[in-house]
Amino acid sequence: MITVSPAEPRDAAAIAALLEELGRYYGATESESLDRRIPPTAYALMAKDGRQVVGLAAYSFLWPAVGATRSLYLKELYVPDAYRRQGIGRLLLRAVFETAAELGCSRVEWTTDTDNTGAQAFYARLGLPNHPVKVFYRIEDTGSGLGSIG
Repeated sequence: MITVSPAEPRDAAAIAALLEELGRYYGATESESLDRRIPPTAYALMAKDGRQVVGLAAYSFLWPAVGATRSLYLKELYVPDAYRRQGIGRLLLRAVFETAAELGCSRVEWTTDTDNTGAQAFYARLGLPNHPVKVFYRIEDTGSGLGSIG
């Protein structure tokens, strides 16, 4: 039976292992040395089948959202290949939405890469709308990115 619960400090090694796998999914060729602690501003929900971790939803909060409310920002939703198409992603998303409601968030937001058609199809199957009115920006090296501002 799959259960979903908030990650605890003792889950840090399992989270790091999933994040390394996620990095490989996105094309990382070498393993990074990941901090085995969960940052104080980060939160995660873990899906487990007994003691085996089978999925992760990592999130944080953004403020302000609507007025002075906050939104829950879903940074990563990841289910390893071996566990996909078993309803684990749906369970994790449901837990994310429940968490947001319990904490008084006005919305839940997330992004997916334009070429991640699998994720887009997953969200479409769940009937979740995309928001094409936003443009996403990113600076990888904040030192050089700030220097390019005139």
